[in-house]
Amino acid sequence: MRWENLAEQPVRPGSDAALFGADAVVTRTVDTPEFRGITFHEIRARSIVNRVPGASRMPFTWTVNPYRGCSHACVYCFARKTHSYLDLDTGLGFDSQIVVKTNAPELLRRELGGPRWRGGHIAMGTNVDCYQRAEGRYRLMPGIIEALRDHANPFSILTKGTLILRDLDLLTEAAAVTDVGISVSVGFTDRELWRTVEPGTPAPERRLDVIRALAERGIDCGVLMAPVIPYLGDHPDQLRATVRAIAEAGATSVTPLVLHLRPGAREWYFQWLIEHHPHLVPHYERLYASGAYAPKSYQRRITGQVHELAREYGIGPGRSGAARRIRPERETGPATAEPEQLTLL
Repeated sequence: MRWENLAEQPVRPGSDAALFGADAVVTRTVDTPEFRGITFHEIRARSIVNRVPGASRMPFTWTVNPYRGCSHACVYCFARKTHSYLDLDTGLGFDSQIVVKTNAPELLRRELGGPRWRGGHIAMGTNVDCYQRAEGRYRLMPGIIEALRDHANPFSILTKGTLILRDLDLLTEAAAVTDVGISVSVGFTDRELWRTVEPGTPAPERRLDVIRALAERGIDCGVLMAPVIPYLGDHPDQLRATVRAIAEAGATSVTPLVLHLRPGAREWYFQWLIEHHPHLVPHYERLYASGAYAPKSYQRRITGQVHELAREYGIGPGRSGAARRIRPERETGPATAEPEQLTLL
């Protein structure tokens, strides 16, 4: 991989290690059941606030991603491609080779206090889940939230992880001084489907419990109903069951997103499809013949069905980029130190 000659060595100016700090990389394996088979690559990042490329369709400008790679192991995750930037495998390697930016909290505090930062909204969980299992070991998010709270900087978090409940007090404190947006990803409630496509995630009902807990604290929580999986999770009865469960949990909104298969994720997903549902391969080849996205007609149909169900159960569709700003955001800000692909999964 790109850094294998850097382990326990100082960074050479101008080398590929410019992504990382002077402590280079420390690789660890942890022999406990919850981390069995996972390798952690601890790095000292040089920058933690990343600017979204101008051509992106994402409804935010800045992101913070304390991890790369994700033990959630979602077969469809299109952040898989980012692992190739470090010569890491985008299949099993993405699931088990986790890059940990150990200095993320202190680095964020420094960047938020810098003269170039103007208080723009920061989105988290847009690349890989910041509340994946690694967070239970490294505890980076409390320091990150504290820095955002202390600077009254608006932020949002998207997660499938129940570990976010550990930080409820901090989130409540932050919500008292700035805009805090929380979204939980629940694409379906079918347990059999969950076990095969999202094997490392908490069960959908546990994520619904997160929504309930947030609501009890007075923190609004929307749901990204993603992905809606063609032929496996898109039957009207499945959509109804999922929206009903989301509404009953107390979500303030639901936003559907149909499965998309970018390079890196596409190959891995099709490999899974061949193994588990080979009869669907020809259907997927036709549906995704034009690229990463299903036809717009299919997307519109799913979106319409979900929005209709949301109205029936008393919740509205989500509003992209709805967070307020307590200070005007300007074009200046910290430079992006490394390429980041963005995902809502």
